[in-house]
Amino acid sequence: MRFHSTRALQQRVTLSAALLQGLAADGGLYVPDEWPQLAPRSDPCDLPALALELLAPFAAGDALAAELAQITREAFDFPAPLSMLDAGEHLGVLELFHGPTAAFKDFGARFLAAALARRGAADGAQTATAPLTILVATSGDTGGAVAAAFHRRAGIEVAVLFPKGLVSPTQQQQLTCWGDNVRSFAVRGRFDDCQQLVKQAFADRELRSRRQLSSANSINLGRLLPQMVYYWAASLTIHHTHGQPASFVIPAGNLGNATACVWARKLGAPIREILLAHNANRTVPDYLDSGELRPRPSVATLSSAMDVGNPSNLERLSALYRDAAALRTALSAVSIDDESTRSRIRTDYARYGRVWCPHTAVAAEAYARLTSEARSSARWVLVATAHPAKFREIIEPLIGRTLELPDPLARLFERPANYIEIDATLEALKRSL
Repeated sequence: MRFHSTRALQQRVTLSAALLQGLAADGGLYVPDEWPQLAPRSDPCDLPALALELLAPFAAGDALAAELAQITREAFDFPAPLSMLDAGEHLGVLELFHGPTAAFKDFGARFLAAALARRGAADGAQTATAPLTILVATSGDTGGAVAAAFHRRAGIEVAVLFPKGLVSPTQQQQLTCWGDNVRSFAVRGRFDDCQQLVKQAFADRELRSRRQLSSANSINLGRLLPQMVYYWAASLTIHHTHGQPASFVIPAGNLGNATACVWARKLGAPIREILLAHNANRTVPDYLDSGELRPRPSVATLSSAMDVGNPSNLERLSALYRDAAALRTALSAVSIDDESTRSRIRTDYARYGRVWCPHTAVAAEAYARLTSEARSSARWVLVATAHPAKFREIIEPLIGRTLELPDPLARLFERPANYIEIDATLEALKRSL
């Protein structure tokens, strides 16, 4: 299997090279050359075994193929439970927040860290001993997951860039409490500025001449491939139980998680509808409505991890669906405002006894706005992307109760926080690095 840039079909690389480079040399994103049709035999509940079976074709011919079983065991060592919310089992929730940083991004970050830690097996001992710098821009959850996954990994340094004042207090603690090989930078700007800094760093010859750079954002193929696994697991479970494909409502920001679902369906997963639930950052819903792509500065919302005005992975989706009309055949998208998000948190807590994080609440509100016929004619799954306790300051006043932090998050508050403030310029980042 080889992978090519979304901007240059002839630039083909191995899986190891794609993971190590993160971003292609021409600024594009790596996508697979081939889309094998898969029919996994593993039990959907056995995530490591299912991951190994599903990801093996993408590691075929690469030195990491021999390491893949251990990599998947490391990455998928916590569950992704699927539970039903209604008596007719037409609505379920896929809980992706049972990892060490209580967010779905733990799956991809841990897979990528386990793979890059073994890069010497793929690229030779000399590469393995050369320090690798992971640059990661985060709107909240990505940075915490990447920091946890790479913390104290030998030969790897991590630089986490987050927008100053635009993440929750719990998220900021997750981003800044690590030390050792992880450094955190509060950028005076928005998430899009952080993301642009990462891209500028990759394009800077002087910086690349003195540092081996890679990325752990969803621009890195190693984040997306493992995220396909939980969509396969949930859709196979629903198909085995009800004889119907699953339909997913996905909280959407930079579109990495959404792209993973689209890829899973392309590879043969029994998935019907894909509905993207955006907050007030409505670049994608507007693109699907008008056919005109108009990236814009991001807007701060309650669902901060989705505050993206220029989503990177739209480039990957556009590699499959070249314009808005084609993309509309693959998915739909809606925009939900903050007041509706608050209302949905209150309503579903009273109805189901479930507490949503603001991102999951955006998805729940998008589902509620479907027609009754659309809701009853399919098996819908809300993708719960983060533990609600990460947003206690928002949620507790809405539901009138205190939320307890999961043990892994509680332990992080015992660690001292440390970060550096920088301007949103490449020169400021280079000086800090």
